[in-house]
Amino acid sequence: MPNNFSVYLILWGLLQLLVEVNCQMTPFKPTIASSVCLNGIMYLWGGMSGDLFSNDMLILDTINLNWKEGSLIKAPTPRCQYGATLLPNNNIIYLGGNDENLTFDPKTLAIDNMGTALTLSEVYIYDTIHDNWTTKKAVGKIPPNRAGFSTVLGLDGLTVIIFGGYFNDPGYLDPALYVLDLTHFTWYVPKVSGIIPSPRVWHKANVIGKYMVISF
Repeated sequence: MPNNFSVYLILWGLLQLLVEVNCQMTPFKPTIASSVCLNGIMYLWGGMSGDLFSNDMLILDTINLNWKEGSLIKAPTPRCQYGATLLPNNNIIYLGGNDENLTFDPKTLAIDNMGTALTLSEVYIYDTIHDNWTTKKAVGKIPPNRAGFSTVLGLDGLTVIIFGGYFNDPGYLDPALYVLDLTHFTWYVPKVSGIIPSPRVWHKANVIGKYMVISF
């Protein structure tokens, strides 16, 4: 069985083929845009090409080999390197990201003073069924602005867990691991045991059994 990375490569190849065959619109989606797959439909939002950021939603039907654009009404501002998580109700949550060329310390992952990532106090929700956007204001222990982090859905389906990423220095030791309670849209830092993986950026995270597995 192919792994997720192989599946995404196949889907990306299909998308490029469709662009060549059907030139009604010309999507640009580099590797720093995230894709979410649901029942044979791939949702590819935002991203960056060169110095140009995007906030369009491209929807690819991988079964019938056709694609369309989703709604931009109330969509988040253009960005890349955000977090995207599919929820049990078929909504997709988008968090944080970056809308400028930033540099950061490779050891601490703190962003240089010349720029800032985007806030995680705003939670953007795309409804895949009704093709619309809503925004929720988050409270609690909001993570510092960040991008390039990983996200997974909690086992209960009511939380989103993020890890790592490069961030704006909050003036204290960043715990790297945060949880968003989707019932009240409240951020908190979970109590964990054992050795937490070293801070990292542009990595992958998956849920295997009852574990959130960090790789690369």
